[in-house]
Amino acid sequence: MTFEEAKRAVEISFKPQLPDTEVTVLLEAYNRVLGIDVVAPRDIPGSNTATVQGYALNAKDTSSASEDNPVALKVCGTLSVGEIACVSLLSGEVMEVCVGATLPPGADTVIAAQDGEHEDDTLQVYGEVFSGENMRQAGSDIQRGAVVLRKGQVLGSAEIGVLAALGFMDVTVLRIPIVAVFSVGAEIGELGKPLPAGKAFDAAAYSVYTAIMECGAKPVCLGVVAENNAAIAQMLKTATTVADMVVVCSSIDIAEIADTLDKPGIVVNGVAIKPGRQTAVSFIGEKPVFILPSNPSAALLVFQLFARSLVQRLGGRPVADLKTVMAYAGAKMFSAKGSRNYGLVGLKFDEKCRLIAEPLQISGAISALVNAEGFVEIPENEQHIEIDQEVAVRLFRGSAGKS
Repeated sequence: MTFEEAKRAVEISFKPQLPDTEVTVLLEAYNRVLGIDVVAPRDIPGSNTATVQGYALNAKDTSSASEDNPVALKVCGTLSVGEIACVSLLSGEVMEVCVGATLPPGADTVIAAQDGEHEDDTLQVYGEVFSGENMRQAGSDIQRGAVVLRKGQVLGSAEIGVLAALGFMDVTVLRIPIVAVFSVGAEIGELGKPLPAGKAFDAAAYSVYTAIMECGAKPVCLGVVAENNAAIAQMLKTATTVADMVVVCSSIDIAEIADTLDKPGIVVNGVAIKPGRQTAVSFIGEKPVFILPSNPSAALLVFQLFARSLVQRLGGRPVADLKTVMAYAGAKMFSAKGSRNYGLVGLKFDEKCRLIAEPLQISGAISALVNAEGFVEIPENEQHIEIDQEVAVRLFRGSAGKS
């Protein structure tokens, strides 16, 4: 099965339902998905405010002012930020204000301090001032009743700040999907337990676990299962009961076991890609089960290729692919005949300040997790990539390049 055929097969069976909503406190809402449209309950700013140091007044009082015939207005008080005037301005009155101060009732404009002469309690104005000058009107930023954030938006630092400015202490968000993760293999040891000779700790499941978190879901680690059909079947049943999706990192073929548990069963059983040829996908009811390699680097790569977008969609998130940068191949990269190859690469800048993609050997499975900054795709119809050929590198992490 080709890569495109496998993706289509998964897509046909994948029928995500929009998650339920729940309420969370604002300070715990970072990276959550909004469950409803957010409507502004108040204006921002909440009142007319001054944008300059000067005097609040009614523009009509300056209609006859000129250089030769200034208008004398009475200064009846001072307002600082956060203070509210107790009385309204009468005709012929002004009030001294600082930047950000709320204008008193009766004022519809502000004259800058340098544009008038203040002596004792009198302000001389030498030109007409127009309504709305040097001020922000109530609701000029956000109007009460306006939809400021839409259902489905992911809440970042900016969105949290907007919600705080509107006075929200909590917010309605979509439930976080749960993804169960476990490993199968006689050679895999569990963290926290003594490691017998000949075994290795479970790096693959922990790498995938973290990748699931990066997609906005909540992973649940179910540990390591022995190479026993009954035990594997029972763990798959448990996983699909507690989670919305299951990811298995397995050193043996468990596709037949997954296929017997419920319909539609296996939809992908082997993909013409390297690494990851033994990748399988089953659906137990409507819940997808991804069976990935036990090699840590290969498991992480195949997860990004096949499962990443599904995890995002389960949580109602917009699908965000891995970031891509262009680089030059630092060495020749070869492809396996009849397969789409994915080569892990490290990135560095050369003496010409070009970004260079250096191929890594996936056989060094653990070191590759640290050194690989991304991967390069070699299509089925290409035998190799030449040195210095420009390539697209999809990044595992957000930044690229070491000097």
